[in-house]
Amino acid sequence: MDYSRHTNGRHDEIIEFFGAVFAASEGDEEGQLIAGLVKDILAKTKPGDMYVFTATNGGTLTGCIIFTRLEYEQDDRTVFMLSPVAVATDQQGKGVGQKLLTFGLSDLRGRGVDVVITYGDPNYYSKVGFEQITEQQAQPPMKLQYPQGWLAQSLSDQDLAPLKGPSQCAEAFKNTAYW
Repeated sequence: MDYSRHTNGRHDEIIEFFGAVFAASEGDEEGQLIAGLVKDILAKTKPGDMYVFTATNGGTLTGCIIFTRLEYEQDDRTVFMLSPVAVATDQQGKGVGQKLLTFGLSDLRGRGVDVVITYGDPNYYSKVGFEQITEQQAQPPMKLQYPQGWLAQSLSDQDLAPLKGPSQCAEAFKNTAYW
């Protein structure tokens, strides 16, 4: 398995990949929703505000994760949000996702990112260092439907301290359907 930071050239494949993975696990409607989100992220987010990491096996895409900048205007720390995450259905449960997440988080740490936030299953993301946080510790950009899924981790040598002020997410995420 090869893990790398994606820079260009596979956007259509990545969009289709997310759509297929989410359709298989959550149904066609969710697959279309997430494929649309990924298309918007890739089209509307500036390169320095987005990082895409892939897992490939023999050139075949088997996993993909996307980080986008999450700005806290009253806080000096560099914050990114992890979303979405997909691993090919036949590769799930084999550690591909955890290794890809570890690879991506390590890369961001090396780039000086201080905090990563995600919105998902605490049982899964805790395996790679995420902890549940409250909306008071880090104000989400939109109202959360499942506050127990608001998770974060510090990538610096500092403990995770509350993030100051309201947050702004990438344009693609400004839709209540994702929250």
